Amino acid sequence: MPTYAYQAVDGAGKRTRGEAHAVSSNALARSLEERGLFVLDVAESAGAGLGGKRSFRFGRRREVLEVTRALAALLPVGMPLAHALNAASGVASGDVHAALQDVRARVERGDTLSTALGQHRALFSPLYVGLVRAGEKSGDLDSAFARLADQLERDEALRGKILSAAIYPMLLATAGAVAVTVLLFFVLPRFVTLLEGSGATLPRSTATLLALSKALHRLWPVLLLVPFAIAAFAAWVANTDEGRRAWARVLLALPGVATLRRYALAGRFARLVGVLLGGGAPLLAALDDTVESIGDPIARDDVTRVRTKVREGSSLRGAVAESGLFPPMLAQLVGVGEDAGQLQTFLMKAADIFEERTERATQRLATLLEPAMIVVFGAIVAFVALSLLQAIYGINANSFK
Repeated sequence: MPTYAYQAVDGAGKRTRGEAHAVSSNALARSLEERGLFVLDVAESAGAGLGGKRSFRFGRRREVLEVTRALAALLPVGMPLAHALNAASGVASGDVHAALQDVRARVERGDTLSTALGQHRALFSPLYVGLVRAGEKSGDLDSAFARLADQLERDEALRGKILSAAIYPMLLATAGAVAVTVLLFFVLPRFVTLLEGSGATLPRSTATLLALSKALHRLWPVLLLVPFAIAAFAAWVANTDEGRRAWARVLLALPGVATLRRYALAGRFARLVGVLLGGGAPLLAALDDTVESIGDPIARDDVTRVRTKVREGSSLRGAVAESGLFPPMLAQLVGVGEDAGQLQTFLMKAADIFEERTERATQRLATLLEPAMIVVFGAIVAFVALSLLQAIYGINANSFK
């Protein structure tokens, strides 16, 4: 029988971690529940002798997902909120663990859970806090965490699919860049003395190639600054609103990428509003939290405009239809939902549609990039090889005259 590593808590909130043999993960979970334990996680062990300890550490986003799963499992069985927070913090480490302990302390002092979570916006997004707040107001906090767990898992899955589609083109671009660098910096210099000392007139393509190689050798200290410039640009984009806005404009201006980006933002908007409405938030409150959670600055401006229109009395369909960012299909689905009195359902359907289109568009773009990069780097290598062969042929021809 396979060995499974498990994490669970008892009725007092004490965390237990270990390994056990079982027919399946579900069988082990049932066995642990019969012993009075609340199961947090069951996964097949990576190997014997590990003592249940993981050999790697998930990122903060992954830890927040695990904490949300734990709370979604603990709250429905009647565990007090403070005890559930303390138990859930056991599946986290570092700043996530410290944040949960602070949230627990604030809740014990009388703060609402949403207020306490709002003090840690770097970990818990406005969507997270807004959905918890809606759950508190409706008295259904258990369902709020279940929805959050589903949403975070869906986001993680979509992010993983997009990353998987982009990995091969990135590796191909890296390998091509390395090959061209080796040719220009290490292969060509070995031919310079031979070609220049021959006295023969070099073909124009060869002369151009040698001039380029010499220029790169003179400018190599400047080239070393390129990675630092890229890192500085990435930091500017990540840490400043101006940088994020500039990068968003670039993405929306690139052919092919612009369509993918519009699909992704439409799916994100529909998912955020739909999840918040499903958690009991009114439309304006859902739009307020969506403005804070949407991420992309251009999309945030557009959602702010939508919120203003709705506050002034416009329908959500009319406000979305005036958008220059979201595809027209989003407004159509929103309108059908409003007419049928099932806005939340149709928003979630729209999110599914646009997320699927985002995935397909990403895979299609990656499929087109692969042969394009092969052709580009192949053409560069072929140009270098032919230029050298042409020059060598010319030298040999002159030697027989």
